[in-house]
Amino acid sequence: MSATVEFAKMNGLGNKILVVDMRGRADKVTPAAAIALNAAPDTQFDQIMAIHDPKAAGTDAWIDILNSDGSKAQACGNGTRCVVQALASETGKKVFTFQTVAGILNAVEHDDGTISVDMGKPVFEWDKIPLAEEFHDTSRIELQIGPIDNPVLHSPSVASMGNPHAIFWIDRDPMSFDLGRFGPLLENHPMFPERANITLAQVTSPSSITTRTWERGAGLTLACGSAACATAVSAARTGRTGREVAVKVASSPNQGILNIEWRERDGHVIMTGPAEWEWSGTLDPATGSWSRDAAPGAEAR
Repeated sequence: MSATVEFAKMNGLGNKILVVDMRGRADKVTPAAAIALNAAPDTQFDQIMAIHDPKAAGTDAWIDILNSDGSKAQACGNGTRCVVQALASETGKKVFTFQTVAGILNAVEHDDGTISVDMGKPVFEWDKIPLAEEFHDTSRIELQIGPIDNPVLHSPSVASMGNPHAIFWIDRDPMSFDLGRFGPLLENHPMFPERANITLAQVTSPSSITTRTWERGAGLTLACGSAACATAVSAARTGRTGREVAVKVASSPNQGILNIEWRERDGHVIMTGPAEWEWSGTLDPATGSWSRDAAPGAEAR
C-alpha cells in the first residue's frame, strides 16, 4: 500500500477544509498527522474530511472528520459541501449520500454550483446535546460570562446538529466581541461535558442573522456550517425569525451567506452554500508529511 494519498485544500465560505481520499485503504488519518498538517501554514485547516469506502449499502462514502487539534468531529456542513464538489467533479454525479458518526447526510450539487446538504433534525433534549445539568427548556439556559450584574454574554440557546452548540444572542456586530478570549472558556465550560461550539448571533431581520463562531477543537474559524444551522433553528424556535433565514458569516471572506431552511414537514435542516477548490497534493495519513501538486518550488514538509 502506498504511503501517500491524494488530498485537496478547499474552503466553504472560508472554513478551511482538507478533503483526503482514503478510499481503498484500511488505515485512517491519525491525530498526529492532523496536528502536523495544521502546524504548516499552507495546510492549516479547520476540519479534515477523510473519504473512506462506504460501510452501509446505499451510501457513497463514509466520512471521517477530524478537527485541527486531532480530535474527532461528528458533523461539518461546510466540509460536506467541499466533499460533494470534489466527488461531483470526479464522477459527474450530482446527488450523494454519506455516512458519518452523526448519521446519514444527503447532499446535492445544483446547476449554479451551490450545494445543499440535509443536516438532519436538530436535537434539543438537554441530555442528548449533551449538557451537564438538566434544563427543561434549552431555548434559554442559565449560563453567562462577565459580571453577574452586567454579563458580557448570557442565556444562550443550546442545540445539537450532530455536535453541541451554544448560541448567544447579541445586539451588535459579532466582530465587536473578543470571541478569541471568551471562546476557549465557553467551549470548555463544565456545562458542556463534550465541549461545545460557541456562536455569537445578531438577528438583523425576520429572515437574516449575522454570526461568528468559536469551533470546538478548532478555535476561531471563518465559517461553521453546523453552527449556522443550530443558530437558524434556535432563532426560529425562540420566535426571532421564521424557518428560512440567510445566515451571514461575519468573519468569512466577503461576509458569505449560508441559506438555511428548517423544514416544517419533516423537521430537517437544509443548508445551501458554496464550496471552493484551492489546490491539491499528496500526504502521508500517518505522519502528515505532504507535497503540493504541480507547484514549482513547493517542497515536501
